[in-house]
Amino acid sequence: MSETSQVHPQYNYKVVQQFSVMAVIWGIVGMSIGVLIAAQLIWPELNFNTPWLTYSRLRPLHTNAVIFAFGGCALFATSYYVVQRTSHVKLFSDKLAAFTFWGWQAVIVAAIITLPLGLTSSKEYAELEWPIDILIALVWIAYLINFFGTIIVRKVSHIYVANWFYGAFIITVAVLHIGNSMVIPISMTKSYSIYAGSVDAMMQWWYGHNAVGFFLTAGFLGMMYYFIPKQAERPVYSYRLSVVHFWALISLYIWAGPHHLHYTALPDWVQSVGMVMSVVLFVPSWGGMINGIMTLSGAWHKLRSDPILRFLIVSLSFYGMSTFEGPMMAIKTVNALSHYTDWTIGHVHSGALGWVAMVSIGSLYHLIPILFGKARMYSNHLINVHFWLATIGVVLYIVAMWISGVMQGLMWRAVNSDGTLTYSFVESLEASYPFYFVRFIGGCFVVTGMLIMAYNCYRTIFGKEEHLQVESQPQPQAA
Repeated sequence: MSETSQVHPQYNYKVVQQFSVMAVIWGIVGMSIGVLIAAQLIWPELNFNTPWLTYSRLRPLHTNAVIFAFGGCALFATSYYVVQRTSHVKLFSDKLAAFTFWGWQAVIVAAIITLPLGLTSSKEYAELEWPIDILIALVWIAYLINFFGTIIVRKVSHIYVANWFYGAFIITVAVLHIGNSMVIPISMTKSYSIYAGSVDAMMQWWYGHNAVGFFLTAGFLGMMYYFIPKQAERPVYSYRLSVVHFWALISLYIWAGPHHLHYTALPDWVQSVGMVMSVVLFVPSWGGMINGIMTLSGAWHKLRSDPILRFLIVSLSFYGMSTFEGPMMAIKTVNALSHYTDWTIGHVHSGALGWVAMVSIGSLYHLIPILFGKARMYSNHLINVHFWLATIGVVLYIVAMWISGVMQGLMWRAVNSDGTLTYSFVESLEASYPFYFVRFIGGCFVVTGMLIMAYNCYRTIFGKEEHLQVESQPQPQAA
């Protein structure tokens, strides 16, 4: 059904515009910090002997800025847009929408202030201290009410599958965040987890891996299931497969966290459950990837001339690669080599830069002209340049980390005939230096692409090009 075949209420595009613009800005900030700390691993003097510019302070700021500032703003923007368009109603509450925007920006600013000061809970991806955690919970509950409130008052009976993924992501992240952030405060800036020992570790990686599974996967699959059919102007390849993909993914992902804790004090059977569930998870993940890529059936020629579609399709290729690599690295024997090495860093960035960033960038390029009433982005050529910078940058990054990681794992395991270690840790670090430089170059490519995107978006938003009169693209539907 064409979106223009029905009279729609006036949608709330203001909050979508705000989150879209901030996604680009925070993307530049978060990725630039990543390039700085990558440079610090080659040239340690770049911390300028300043405590709040040290690697240990900036690294959690980098992960929070890229995941929750850039990725979070992209998810807020696209979910608010998609739920309105597919439900044929305005957002449930404009006031709640405004609260989620300003509240989320307040969380990000609080992170920028506290993390370099060393105010941290020390839990990976959950470093922010308890007052900020409470604000996150309030913003997230407002988001949940607004999203599901919009679905409840929808004007169509069908709930498009993208909303299923967005909905699962919103509910699960609320449970994860509240569960893992249960603490006993001892001051406004310090608290201690209510969990202890291996239970604390298990809770942390139940949260940590499902932040990957639901925040960085399910949410962005919602993005994929809407924007690939829209940009390709094709119905989704198999609606039935998308529903099977949804239920299989959310049923399995929640169990995979213990694979982060192989060979630790966690009970062995828990480690094995995490490993088995991680391996099985490969199946629905590739089902979703195939569904997205096959949506281009009959429209493959568009990849030649449409760099936005290239962003979206290549992101799925990285998604497929990451979701093959992840289950493989969860196998205990492989993990014995890969754990604590740069291979893990390469895997994370294959997913974060290859999948999450590229599907977000493609979706934002599709969205921004529509939101600001323009017929198209200012420059298709600049989108194409950005695509190649991003792709080359990600490949340089992850290949360097793969080689460095496998080399580290082998050097750490090497023993002499008398049982002593063949290499010292410093020797393995020395061997990694060339690959750290390649990673730095890859990061520079990625950030340069984001700066080009910001310029392109600025010229699109404030340019004098003709206005978009009507949206004639078809609503994504089952084949």
